[in-house]
Order: sequence, then structure tokens, then C-alpha cells
Amino acid sequence: MSKRKEPLVAINALLVSGSASYRSAGIHAYIAHLLRHLPPPDGLRYTVIVGRASRLEGVAAQHRLPFSTERPALRILYEQMALPLRLRRMGADLFHGMAFAGPLLSRIPQLITIYDLSFLRYPHFFRRGNRLYLRTITRLSARRAKALIAISRFTAEEIVALLGVPRERIHIVYPGVEPRFRPLPRAEVEAFRRRKGLPERYILHLGTLEPRKNVPTLIRAFARLRDPSLHLVLAGGKGWLYESIFAQVQALGLEDRVHFPGYVPAEEQPLWYNAATLFASLSHYEGFGLPVLEAAACGLPLVAGNRSSLPEAAGEGALLVPPTDEEAVAEAMHRLLTDAALREAVRQAGLAHSRRFTWERAAQETATLYRQLLEGGRR
Repeated sequence: MSKRKEPLVAINALLVSGSASYRSAGIHAYIAHLLRHLPPPDGLRYTVIVGRASRLEGVAAQHRLPFSTERPALRILYEQMALPLRLRRMGADLFHGMAFAGPLLSRIPQLITIYDLSFLRYPHFFRRGNRLYLRTITRLSARRAKALIAISRFTAEEIVALLGVPRERIHIVYPGVEPRFRPLPRAEVEAFRRRKGLPERYILHLGTLEPRKNVPTLIRAFARLRDPSLHLVLAGGKGWLYESIFAQVQALGLEDRVHFPGYVPAEEQPLWYNAATLFASLSHYEGFGLPVLEAAACGLPLVAGNRSSLPEAAGEGALLVPPTDEEAVAEAMHRLLTDAALREAVRQAGLAHSRRFTWERAAQETATLYRQLLEGGRR
């Protein structure tokens, strides 16, 4: 009598990118970090499905496709037409769609991760094709899934409100912060500053340049500070509909004090945080806001918007302000720049808050959910 095989969890990681661009930020980072920290599959088996160009070091049992999936149309076609057959042939018992979508024609039980619903709240921030796809596939996938993962309490509430999914089917798995995001030795930071030609004092924003990040408001608030020794560094790859950002800098005559270093490789990010004076994030909408947490873990005081999930990401390690009120943003930045006692209090609160978030915990919670679903847990 043959021994029954352990249950197989097929994990869709096709959005993990191999490019040095905005595609390697955000969702890519969440997927890659969580998969690297999944506990040994005791009593389970994992198969991680990736594209040909994906860079996913430290993850075993990868099923690598013979083509790149960075072209959205090709990836969507594979997910919806070829993947159902592939899952059946590999004998998958549970499918984890790690970015909004599951194969609609597959009968295998599905778990879907939803990062945010900005394409429903702010559709004008997206290209039409991308918006229509996300709206359609997320609704259908959420309706069919056995369970959903949200990356914040805010996102869980949005799923209930906008998709009508019962709250008991939604599980919150917060992202973590890697140990390398920490206060670094001053000599190392100053050597990095000299190597990159960075100013002595700068406000840092790290994120893809796209409308949801509300960068023009940050630029206008920065202009209100009228401090010629202070600079603004807008780090991150170009996403979409970013032209107004560059136009704003030119209109205010800030070309000499606003810098665009472009995409920042993951290994350099802790140094960019450590070299900064403070960090600012004024997004209209975030599913969590991982750069906020990473900045706090590096000991950087924060100014953050008081909307969506940013208060969850920042905790008490930030001054929270209405993200569209440039006067309030400028005042908060001025307070942190000029009040040393306040700056240190916010810094220490951010360090304490960031220690609550680890990728080990996120991965363990995800693996526990796999077992619950395979054992016929919540529906």
C-alpha cells in the first residue's frame, strides 16, 4: 500500500521581478521576503511558480517557466489559461495567489493576497487597462477564494466594504522589516554620503513615482520651509503618470535642491535612510507602507499621512498629518527639523514600533493558514 503524499501548496510568485525598476519594489518585496522565511514544510510541500527572469534566491522548490512574465498580458494569459492545467498535473491541494488573482477556471481551493484596493478608491490614478483588469480579476478571485490575506487592518476593512467579503474569511498578515534596516555606524553612513554626493541634510521619500504617492504635495510643503541648506531626495523608479512631479519642481524653481536618484537597489536602501534627516510619506492610499516601517527601523523620524494604513505602519514613530494639507506637512517637518527633543522622542518610538514586525512572523502566520485551509478550516 503506497504512502499518501503530503499536501502540496502551489504558490504563484510570477510578479517577482528580475529588473532594477519599480517592478522590484512593493509587492515584489513582500512576496520575496515572505517566501524566503517560510518555515520548513513539515507535513506540507511547497512549489513556487516563477517566471524565467525572476530573481528569487533562497527559495527552494521553484517551478520556473521558460518565458519571462514581466509582460502583463503574457502573465495574465498564462495564469488564466495554462495555470489551471498545470496545477492539476502537479497535484496541487491549495493554490496561493500572492497578488490579487487566482486562476478562475481552477477548482483547487485558493488563498488570495490583496495588498490594497486603490484601483477602486482612486481609479484615475491608474492606466485604463490596468485599472479594468485589477477591478475585474480581484472581485472574481475574492469571491471564489476560500480565504483572503490582507496586509493591514485597513486593507481588511476595505475588502469588506468594497468587495463584500465576510470579515471571517479575511486574515491579516502584516509585512516584516529585515534586520539590515537598523541604525548604521556613522562612519559607514558618511562614506556612503560622500560616494553618492548626498547633501548633509535632506528629507527622503522612497517609493515609485506615481500619482498615489502624492509627491507634488510633498514638494510644495518642502518649498514652504525656505531653507537653502535643506534638500529633498525623491528616490524610486518611474512608475506611471509621473510627469506632474517633475513639472512641479521646475515651476517652483527647486531643480538645485530636489534630487531624483531613480530606483534604489534593495541592498543600498538602509544607507539612504540612515543618511537622511527625516522621512516623509504622504500617500493618498497605501495597503501598508513598508518604507515607513523600514525608515523607522533605521532610526529616522517620520512625517506621514494620517489616512489609510499609514498610521498602522508608523505607529507612534511619526507626526501624522492630513496628506493634502501642505501647510500642516511643512509645519510637521519644521518641528522635527528644529526640535531636538521631539525628534529623538519620535525616533525612539519608531524604533520600538518597528521591532514588532518580522518576516519570520509573517511567514509563520501564512504557513499556519495553509494548514488550516487544508484541514478544512474557515470558509
